[in-house]
Amino acid sequence: MALEITDSTFDEVVLKSDKPVLVDFWAEWCGPCRMVGPIVEEIAKEYEGKAVVGKVNVDHNADISVKYGIRNIPALLFFKNGEIVDKQIGAVPKSVLVDKLEKQL
Repeated sequence: MALEITDSTFDEVVLKSDKPVLVDFWAEWCGPCRMVGPIVEEIAKEYEGKAVVGKVNVDHNADISVKYGIRNIPALLFFKNGEIVDKQIGAVPKSVLVDKLEKQL
């Protein structure tokens, strides 16, 4: 299951991770986010132990959303060694997200 990441846990979970991290910035009212959500959950299960997969609710975690300039959701950011290495804005097929994550492994 994807981790719930908050403003207070972001540094520890994402920036200090020794594994690649996929972060889904989303909101409950966002239709495309609801399409991507189940895909992110599948990826979280499939990559357990190989990568960290988490979700940030932009309505509840404004600080981290502003820090990374999240203006459109869903916004999926890929981190490695605490740095953004790739991103995807909007709903896309699972294969697109898996390809981007695989490049970081």
